Amino acid sequence: MTAIADAAAEFLSHDRIAVAGVSRNGGAHSGNAVYLRLRDRGYTVFPVNPNAEMLEGDKAYPNLAAIPGGVDVVVVATAPSVANSVVEECARLGITRVWIHRAFGGGSYSGDAVDAARKAGITVIPGGCPLMFGKTSDGGHRFMCSILKLTGSVPRNV
Repeated sequence: MTAIADAAAEFLSHDRIAVAGVSRNGGAHSGNAVYLRLRDRGYTVFPVNPNAEMLEGDKAYPNLAAIPGGVDVVVVATAPSVANSVVEECARLGITRVWIHRAFGGGSYSGDAVDAARKAGITVIPGGCPLMFGKTSDGGHRFMCSILKLTGSVPRNV
């Protein structure tokens, strides 16, 4: 097993990141917050939503396969019922790293999606948020990370 901090550092060492589940409604939606922070911190990031052409002022993609040049890693910030289909698409496309977003409550977490990822040989971070680690983090997210490790919403090991 890998410590969450090490798994997060490895995940965030990749530049081309898709965020599946960026919302048309924006606001406090976790996918939008992750997308915007990654974009603002210099990552090449792609918003994925099959029901939008533009998100947060950028071209949106209906699925991972539509992203020109592909991506290195994927953040899943969809409804849990959709997480498994995102993981299945990652497996078909050869994407080997997935982060299933989860903070307070269930987030995007799906046990079936985690199991499918592992079965496909995908390294999966099953909880927490990329904004809790590395250059994407801030004090509030780091504090949440400490608390959520106690509740199990952020795994200690991956």
